[in-house]
Amino acid sequence: MNHLVVFSHPNPKSFNRAILDAYTAALKERGHDVRIRDLYALGFDPVLSASDLSGVSEGRLAPEVREEQEHVRWANVIAFIYPLWWAGMPAIAKGYVDRVFTEGFAYSFGPEGLERHLTGKKVLTITTLGDTLENYTKRAFIESMNRLMDGIMFDFAGLEVLGHTYFGSVPTVTDGQRKEMLEDVRRLARSVG
Repeated sequence: MNHLVVFSHPNPKSFNRAILDAYTAALKERGHDVRIRDLYALGFDPVLSASDLSGVSEGRLAPEVREEQEHVRWANVIAFIYPLWWAGMPAIAKGYVDRVFTEGFAYSFGPEGLERHLTGKKVLTITTLGDTLENYTKRAFIESMNRLMDGIMFDFAGLEVLGHTYFGSVPTVTDGQRKEMLEDVRRLARSVG
């Protein structure tokens, strides 16, 4: 099975990087093919420009967008790994969705309305949190993020959502708790496909 991992954290020594490493290693151990798109390392430009918009309607995409769309086409499963910043994914990750999941590629509007073009593909998300999961849940952040990202954004393109995993209090948990979290990541990877 082909797994595309879209990774968004600027610090190569972050816990998010440890999650990426654990997730992809577990996939490879099971014989899956894995492609990692480290958006910060790539210097991916998240800004959807006027040129991007006109290019979509004229069939003229920026080379980096065309390349990322090829990775999405190749994938059976897409995983997004990122920290929660200001109640959402980092701008670079949102910009990836804005620029890569274009009309005509991820969706279009036909005579019957919305047409989803990424059906048959699956998506999952792993998000780290600064505060406790309980506090985010009490304040309805988790419900809102699940509804917005999984229930609207990914569904809009026809992706089957496998789930959204959250790890809370990442800056303050013990090393032992981080090891448990990484084991949860490995279990998640082994359960996918």
